[in-house]
Amino acid sequence: MKHLLIIPFLFFIQLLLGQPTSIFMKNNAKNTDEIKPEWKRNNNVRVDLSEVTFVNWNSGGSNSVSALFSTEFNADYKDKYFTWKNRLATRYGINKQQEQELRKTEDLFEFNSNLGYQPDSLSNWFYSARLNFKTQFANGFKYPNTDQPISRLMAPGYLFFGGGMEYTKKRDYLSFYFSPMTIKTTFVLDKELANAGAFGVDPAVLDDEGNIITDGKRIQKEIGILITNSYEMTVVENITLKHLVSLYTDYINSFGNVDVDWQINFDFKVNSFVKATLGSHIRYDDDVKTTKPTNIDGEFDEAGAKTQWKQFLGIGFAVDF
Repeated sequence: MKHLLIIPFLFFIQLLLGQPTSIFMKNNAKNTDEIKPEWKRNNNVRVDLSEVTFVNWNSGGSNSVSALFSTEFNADYKDKYFTWKNRLATRYGINKQQEQELRKTEDLFEFNSNLGYQPDSLSNWFYSARLNFKTQFANGFKYPNTDQPISRLMAPGYLFFGGGMEYTKKRDYLSFYFSPMTIKTTFVLDKELANAGAFGVDPAVLDDEGNIITDGKRIQKEIGILITNSYEMTVVENITLKHLVSLYTDYINSFGNVDVDWQINFDFKVNSFVKATLGSHIRYDDDVKTTKPTNIDGEFDEAGAKTQWKQFLGIGFAVDF
């Protein structure tokens, strides 16, 4: 057992040292000409800024400053039979307008790890296992109300893990993945949000006077089908289109009710350091309910799930290394 625990440690030491050693195949030294294991790393740090100032502007306006900080770290492995892609992405955006408090505009922490096995080098099909985890850094609010957070770190947090088949015509540009068995785990580790049943977890059980009998669940598990499709193409020189869609439905709870996560981004390269992004992000999750105000001040009724949409345009400085 102790030897098994040492293996992951040795692997990460090799990764940090940049040694292109196969981690899946035995007798690497005898077959390096045939297998040719390879690690590729690509990292990016980016800052997008925007600012508007008005002085005696007769049309009116509000001074504002916005900033978006983002990072992306990739470590991809490939040998004769296996590919292993790892990606860590973070995004955090803020906005300050005249006479308003500082507000959050973007907040993401996401890790992806995809392992593929190709038994036949002539085939475009891979046996694949995937892990995806995402959450946020800071509290989220329904502005202008900043007294009651509607989300926090690990409230929610999402973990997807499963296996299936992946079809890739050109593995770095096109991917279609189907998993008949994917576990979705929703974390709501904040007590108040869990008791309220936020993000689909079971809410607290209350007595007739509103006292809590049983706390709300902080972890909710589902098993279902996951389908993803991604595609990347060069539209014209220095303009790249990236498309990613994810569809998930649970076997037990409302089978056929599909959670949708769809992103389309256009990346514009001005030069080696100045880049721009125009993007659209659509989400639908039946577990994420909205509310509407009632006739009683401070009380709300559930209004069901609704389609979420975000559009963004950013121009800033990026460094690849």
